[in-house]
Amino acid sequence: MTRLALSLLLAAACADAGPRPVTAVAPPEPFTVRVSGHGPAMILIPGLASAADVWASTVEHEQAHYTCHVLQLAGFAGQAALAGTAPLLPTVREALARYIREHHLDHPVIVGHSLGGFVALDLAIHEPDLVGKLVIVDGVPFLAAVQDPTATPESMRAIGPRIRDAMVKATPAEFAQQERGILATMISDPGKQQIALGWALRSDRATVAEAIIEMMTTDLRTQVAKIHAPTLVIATWAGWGVGREPIEHSFAQQYGELHGAKVVVAESAKHFVMWDDPNFLFSQLDAFLP
Repeated sequence: MTRLALSLLLAAACADAGPRPVTAVAPPEPFTVRVSGHGPAMILIPGLASAADVWASTVEHEQAHYTCHVLQLAGFAGQAALAGTAPLLPTVREALARYIREHHLDHPVIVGHSLGGFVALDLAIHEPDLVGKLVIVDGVPFLAAVQDPTATPESMRAIGPRIRDAMVKATPAEFAQQERGILATMISDPGKQQIALGWALRSDRATVAEAIIEMMTTDLRTQVAKIHAPTLVIATWAGWGVGREPIEHSFAQQYGELHGAKVVVAESAKHFVMWDDPNFLFSQLDAFLP
């Protein structure tokens, strides 16, 4: 597992607000949901190991205009892990489609960060008539190709056992040290890095490993052509250790099959745009959403 791949996904745990009422989806659903605000539906999906509170400031910005449904995924940030061996991300996708239907949400806006963006894309591919606009915050259809353009799902499957072993077998001290280094590339504020570290350490490592493996071995780049929804992609380049141009090129290639997708690049924000430059995120949302 490369450090770059880890920097996109590992330790995506953040919180920027106090507790809100939680409405739990009945087991065996792979998430709980927080609902607030009024207006058309907006569903917000956190990234890997993230708490629902990663979206707290975004909800505060949007809840006067949207009813915000914020997911907390199983196994992340202290949420109980799912039992069984079913693939995690397809399970989330299918449960989210049921949630939309059962709650009669009319073409909700789907906002996803990192892994949450991947889930949003997967949902829109499989249920193109179910979703409204998509906002993908620093997520891609095929994670492995960001580091290695020649990667394929088949070539990446061989690393699955190593990812799992590295995640599960690391000592608490080793894991925490690794996370601190990664978080410094993803969040600018040291205080928020510490908050993020707390969420990461409370995540179920087996669940985190499974999610990484699924993202590293699933290529949605051609399938995104099935998406009907207008799509905004917010990319970042700071913290990657490479220049802006290669990242812009990579994102353009990743979304080349998604007709009409608008890709914008943050000037200075790292991976957690909602923390590093919330005003940029909000301005993009305001311009894109009705």
